[in-house]
Amino acid sequence: MTESVVGVWWVENTASPAVLAADVLPGDGFVVQVDSGANLSSRPLVGGTTPDAVVLSMVSGAAGDVLEWLPLPSLSADTAVLVFVPDIPGDAAVRLLQAGVQDVVLHADAATLAQRVQLAVVRKHLEREIRMAHATDLSTGLPNRPQLLEHMSQLLALREREPKPVSVLVFRIDGLAGVASGHGHESANVVRRKVAVRLRAGVRASDVVASLGADVFAVLLPSTESQADAQRVVDKLVRSLRQPFSVAGSDVGVLAHVGVAHFPQDGRQPGDLLRHASAAALAGAYGMQGAAND
Repeated sequence: MTESVVGVWWVENTASPAVLAADVLPGDGFVVQVDSGANLSSRPLVGGTTPDAVVLSMVSGAAGDVLEWLPLPSLSADTAVLVFVPDIPGDAAVRLLQAGVQDVVLHADAATLAQRVQLAVVRKHLEREIRMAHATDLSTGLPNRPQLLEHMSQLLALREREPKPVSVLVFRIDGLAGVASGHGHESANVVRRKVAVRLRAGVRASDVVASLGADVFAVLLPSTESQADAQRVVDKLVRSLRQPFSVAGSDVGVLAHVGVAHFPQDGRQPGDLLRHASAAALAGAYGMQGAAND
């Protein structure tokens, strides 16, 4: 895998005679040089854009300055951060790597810096792809159950401090097995992806649509004024799912059974809310309640 580095921030804590910042990038990339002086820990992010890599050019023994640099935690999540330093104790280098730094390059190895920046960017891209694979249903591109639970945990913690209704909708889709038997498994996957698209198109950008399984989806409404608001969203989405799906030149239909849970009435924990809504959707699927779009 080859990645093209398009931008590097060169954050200079001291003049570095060993290498010129412009030598870091081959080709058409660019370097933003930042003289952070003695106040590195208060340096804001630069220019409003995120670079592929950040090189922190440091004096000896400055690992503590890097660890206290405020942008480091958020920046190192998606950007390759390297420390360029004359020398550094082994335990300090380990602390930097544990904090999210991709590589520590000594001035004595300045000739390898450009290559190591490139390799650090490749590693960071691979890390991001792995995180996405674990957090995403690859068929639909939607967040999966663990990712939804993590998002709900953060949201409900906020709602405990700033009370506001939250609603969770669970949609159990009937008919995908029939599509698979009549038109093939790939056609069933196409319908599933189209269900995901209709759910996503029917809610606000701030709402979350997630995949909970082969035939189950969830919609998280992080801010609703009342239960009636949540019901209006249910009705809108059900109307959308009633419309036939075109697959291989044929129109096929599905049936959606919906369960709804409200915070805090139906639970204060993510798992409790999902279980409540899932049980209601499952009850509808087995005829204990009318299906939402019967």
